[in-house]
Amino acid sequence: MSNLSSVIKSIQDVMRQDSGVDGDAQRISQLTWLLFLKVFDALEEEMELTRDAYQSPIPEPLRWRNWAADAEGITGDGLLNFVNNDLFGALKTLGGDAQRNPRGYVVRGVFEDAYNYMKSGHLLRQVINKLNAIDFNRQSERHQFNDLYEKILKDLQSAGNAGEFYTPRAVTQFMVDMVNPQLGEKVLDPATGTGGFLVCAIEHLRKQVQNTEQEAVLQTSITGVEKKQLPHMLCVTNLMLHGIEVPSLITHGNTLARPLREVTQADRVDVVLTNPPFGGVEEPGIEQGFPSDVRTKETADLFLVLIKHILKTHGRAALVLPDGTLFGEGVKTRIKEQLLAECNLHTIVRLPNGVFAPYTGIKTNLLFFTKGTPTKEVWYYEHPYPAGVKNYNKTKPIRIEEFDAEKAWWGSEADGFASRQENERAWKVSIEQIKAMGYNLDQKNPHAADAVSHDPEQLLADYARLQGEAQALRDELKEILARSLVSPR
Repeated sequence: MSNLSSVIKSIQDVMRQDSGVDGDAQRISQLTWLLFLKVFDALEEEMELTRDAYQSPIPEPLRWRNWAADAEGITGDGLLNFVNNDLFGALKTLGGDAQRNPRGYVVRGVFEDAYNYMKSGHLLRQVINKLNAIDFNRQSERHQFNDLYEKILKDLQSAGNAGEFYTPRAVTQFMVDMVNPQLGEKVLDPATGTGGFLVCAIEHLRKQVQNTEQEAVLQTSITGVEKKQLPHMLCVTNLMLHGIEVPSLITHGNTLARPLREVTQADRVDVVLTNPPFGGVEEPGIEQGFPSDVRTKETADLFLVLIKHILKTHGRAALVLPDGTLFGEGVKTRIKEQLLAECNLHTIVRLPNGVFAPYTGIKTNLLFFTKGTPTKEVWYYEHPYPAGVKNYNKTKPIRIEEFDAEKAWWGSEADGFASRQENERAWKVSIEQIKAMGYNLDQKNPHAADAVSHDPEQLLADYARLQGEAQALRDELKEILARSLVSPR
């Protein structure tokens, strides 16, 4: 198969003919549970060859190979009845838990909130047959599956599912490289989405694996939580395609719903890598699980509190946050004060506009910190556009090579980043300066001629000035037009 995306597009075109599938969100959900079963079956084929007496958690008649693989197999009303009653009825109620039957646990977790939206068994058969053209036992087609995610998320955006931002691979790769998780460390993404950070972490850790014992350690090192059913399903599928045989440590739920006081030492992690949802608010009552002085309904702020809390001493975190968190006041100030007191916020990489296009135009930052020692100074690095580029877009996304300058400059935390030097892109700000400015982390580049201020009064003043200038131009144009109308011919 030359292009997985084209196959997926043709599948979605078939779904559009079905009266039961209403909009992109339902089409993608429908596609995702089918993809999961197809991928799960492909991986089971491998296990049957490599493991003695492998037993599937899915009852034999319900395995993909026994009802879906035959292009001339069950179709029409018979297929529809089988899927709605037999397949979903059984998979939603599979027995087992994360310890005793982890594969069954994973399957049930994927299907507990999934639905078959299609009403035509004949169209459903067409969709299944197209999926069977994809061979997920071929490595090349597994790799293509990653590219499919961006298209799926773009479709979700157009379907009105706000908050599902695809983190560009270059950004996740850079963050993982700089945090440098080690085999044996527990890695967490508390807002996994479709699993981009965890996949990068897996690939990073697998380079350290030399034997089966180390591979077994890797299998239990990757943890995550995702609130929404569809991204959770995609994440589980993604991790299976990247060698995590049983992604039972990927939980379907809201990380923020668990009160912080219930977090035990066993729950703490060595590394957090995440792009938490921002711009949203949590449902009433979620904030009650947090200390009273940092209670807020704003999702990004709560995640920052959670991450600081769940890290082990000397644990490391890298996360994406919007500008608003950096310069925000009120509760945001208290959160930043505690973060700087309990952690070493050693680096903030400031990303230019367009990195997350087309999902959002919000300016974002990459924060890197280590728990256990207070911040003495914060280093900033302003990531530039490459030569000839004025903005990123879907045809010209940010590339990992662009971070080579940051990597060369980075240095080592072990010696306090002694090798770092200020330059036109890099500067440092002392904790005393940050405190004096009310814990405002939105520190401008002193080497830049013109920097954008986020001070509300300054922004309003600039807006008023620009409005005045525009009005003056309008008045001038009116004068010119008036004179031209009365001038003698």
